[in-house]
Amino acid sequence: MKNIFASIFKKVKQLSNKTKVILGGGLVLIIIILSLFWPKAAVHQFITVKAGPIDEMVSVTGNTAPLSSVSLGFGNSGNIARIASSVGKNVVKGQVLAELNTSDIYSQVRQAQASVNNQKAAVAAQQASLSSQRAKLQGVQAGSRPEDIATSQASLDKSVQDLANLYSSINDISLDSHAKAQDAVRVQLDQFFSNAETSNAKLTYQSANSQAASEAEMLRFPVAQALNKWQTEISTSGASQTELDNLIKNGLAHLDLERSLLNSLSKTLDNAPSLSTSAVTSYRASLTAAINEVNTAAKNLNSISQNIASQKLTITQLQAQLDLKKSGSTPQDIMVQQAQVENAEAAVQGALASVQSAEATLQGVLAKLQNSQIIAPISGVITQFDAKVGQFASPGNTLISIISPSDFEVSALVSEIDVGKISLNNKVTMTIDAFPGETFTGTVFYIDPAQTTSGGVVGYKIKVTFDKPDARMKSGLTVNIDINTRHKDNVLYLPQSAILQNDEGTFVQVLENKTVKNLPVTLGLQDQKGNVEITSGVSLDEQVLNIGLK
Repeated sequence: MKNIFASIFKKVKQLSNKTKVILGGGLVLIIIILSLFWPKAAVHQFITVKAGPIDEMVSVTGNTAPLSSVSLGFGNSGNIARIASSVGKNVVKGQVLAELNTSDIYSQVRQAQASVNNQKAAVAAQQASLSSQRAKLQGVQAGSRPEDIATSQASLDKSVQDLANLYSSINDISLDSHAKAQDAVRVQLDQFFSNAETSNAKLTYQSANSQAASEAEMLRFPVAQALNKWQTEISTSGASQTELDNLIKNGLAHLDLERSLLNSLSKTLDNAPSLSTSAVTSYRASLTAAINEVNTAAKNLNSISQNIASQKLTITQLQAQLDLKKSGSTPQDIMVQQAQVENAEAAVQGALASVQSAEATLQGVLAKLQNSQIIAPISGVITQFDAKVGQFASPGNTLISIISPSDFEVSALVSEIDVGKISLNNKVTMTIDAFPGETFTGTVFYIDPAQTTSGGVVGYKIKVTFDKPDARMKSGLTVNIDINTRHKDNVLYLPQSAILQNDEGTFVQVLENKTVKNLPVTLGLQDQKGNVEITSGVSLDEQVLNIGLK
């Protein structure tokens, strides 16, 4: 071999310089080509399995909307008589915003109330008659003995005396009730009026409820006259039961007039811009004291009236029993009396039906009265106010709209792929295009159970409430929503670039003895940073190949 290389070297030396250059260049070229295509050792980059928290998020886009909004109109037709607000004004729940002309309806209400009272009185009379007829039937059926008659007579005499005692107390009770009524009007209400005892009585303050103020001023002088008349009636009343019954009846009528005055005054204080808060409190205290006195006076008169009516019914029953015991009875008498009881029962049922009919009529008229007003059902800001005084309003036409002033929600559409991940009370992070650089938080409070199809794509509407109200918020703002659907602490995770998925399954790759090997893994949550939870197949700090590097 040594001789061969020596021979080759000798022949090369014999070549010309030009030939030597050519041969050297070819040798260099061969070396370069071999260096480019000669197999190299593989270079790998690794990723370490880490542990920590991971959050699954769903991102959608939505818009702000008022949390509460209502559109209002009249329930009746008629001419608008009064308006009490305008567009842009703040209103409170229960505030009357507009009202139709209701003078005719108030008259209907009074008539319906009177009808109900009359029908109830008829029921009471029919029930008393029924009780009397039943007592007679019991007496007819039982028969009578001398000792029974004597006992019944004693019971009747005692009831008659008890009734006389009740009547003897009417004058004192009337005096006391009159004193309470007079204190209510002429002491407690003294600060409410100027020229109170004249037909030109005026409120000492201004009220936005002009109708109630007018009613109060109109009632003050008639109430004073009624008090004077009541005092005269007490002092001149005789001792007969009829006169004393009238004394009670007239006293209750006077108190009803006072109640109307107190009710009107209460309405004037609901919105009295000329009074300070402390003044309103003082007026309210006096009004409450007056109401309590009038109610107590009425309660005392009603109580004695009811006791007298009850005692009269007892006397009627006892008298019927005594009469039957004295007269004796035959089978024919029993049959006749049984028929009387049945007739009385039918009369009671007829009277009760009349009461129900009258009450239904009253409720209908009251509903008509309520439908003649537009009352704010929520507190908020008026965005539409088309009601004008003198305008004819038709039922169902929207004239006024209100939205909540600062309480807004966010509505968004979630795809059917992501809706299963979302649950009520999921926490939400939001950014709003109108407020760049700011982040808002909230909570999912509604998930629509029915789908919504938009552009052929099925989705589900969700609603999100803000954790804190913001006075800058407006309706219709674009909101970018990140919903934290699930959260786990201390889980193993890898970036998505380290995961291999194919028809055979899901794997990570590791290097064993310089050979790449696929390890099957099970995946869990995936966050928006590209990290994926590994629930099985790897261990903490294990090194896997960065497949994404390829």
